[in-house]
Amino acid sequence: MVARFLSRRSTRPPADARGGLQAAAEWLSRAQDASGCGGVSAHYDVAKCQWAGAYPETTGYIIPTFFRYADFSGNHEYRERARRMAAWESDIQLRDGGVRAGTMDASRIVPTIFNTGQVLFGWLSAWQQTQDARFRDSAVRAADWLVAAQDPDGAWRSFASPFAAHAVNTYNTRVAFALAKVGHALGEPRYLDAAVHNVQWALTQMRANGWLENNDLEDNERPLTHTIAYATRGILEVGLIAANGTFVDAAARMARSVALSQRRDGALPGRLDSAWRPASRWTCVTGNAQMAIIWHRLAAATGDASWKPAAGRAIGFNLSIQNLTAVDGGVRGGMPGSHPLKGGYMKNRYPNWAAKFFMDALMLQLETD
Repeated sequence: MVARFLSRRSTRPPADARGGLQAAAEWLSRAQDASGCGGVSAHYDVAKCQWAGAYPETTGYIIPTFFRYADFSGNHEYRERARRMAAWESDIQLRDGGVRAGTMDASRIVPTIFNTGQVLFGWLSAWQQTQDARFRDSAVRAADWLVAAQDPDGAWRSFASPFAAHAVNTYNTRVAFALAKVGHALGEPRYLDAAVHNVQWALTQMRANGWLENNDLEDNERPLTHTIAYATRGILEVGLIAANGTFVDAAARMARSVALSQRRDGALPGRLDSAWRPASRWTCVTGNAQMAIIWHRLAAATGDASWKPAAGRAIGFNLSIQNLTAVDGGVRGGMPGSHPLKGGYMKNRYPNWAAKFFMDALMLQLETD
């Protein structure tokens, strides 16, 4: 039944997919320029007509997206932008190797696990692309700090973000994903072992129906598709890097449950409850893009093309709400936090991570098809 549901429509990307991709890249460029420092502004607030401060966490994982888009588009401006982001991240890396919580205008400067993991993606990509030893050094320092901070059972409980409601999070499997990538690239088994250990712990938090406890920024009873996708992708990718079929199967189970909640227009409910039922009327636009990436990754990993239609519908929905003609450069080409814009996630804001994951999803779809 799941396979029939997933494959009931075409996966062909809309005709304007390349235009949407370029517009999102241009929006992220404006977000970087707005910061004035090399990092990327966290979001644009429509109500205030104002860009937020630069955000180390998400700038970190925009870096590989821009390197990839430079190759995809042939426009090497994006390669230079990615290099500047990575250099800025090294400039502001804390002495212990961690990455600070929040944006650069936050009042508290403390290292946090999740943000460090996300910037790790950027430093690894920058080192692989440029061979600049500075980026490798930053990546190693960050990875060593993460391993040292891990609890014996594989969870991370110390150095939680002061801007999140919960100290223990299963979506930290996305940190494990970064550690696994670095461990594989550098031939360092300690990093991969730590990644596997974290996913093993996360699976102790999984209910019989595949739903994860402790998996939201604020409301663990109704997690965002954004954090569900963080956790799912982390479990999947660590499973693929470590050749652990149990992890891949667990991620596929979660991904199927989310797919069954997909609306006819391709959007997902912004929140899902513990029975995988819709828990909001609005959609989390970032979550749509992230789940599309996961469905494409599962199709590639398993050879099962029935994952692709759900991805195509989610991407098609996001394309349908992208404003390509707005005079306001903070809106044109960006992706809102929620749809409608006044929904429950990043209300009235265009976050940089929504555009980042949208670009990743579009490039995967265009390359696949």
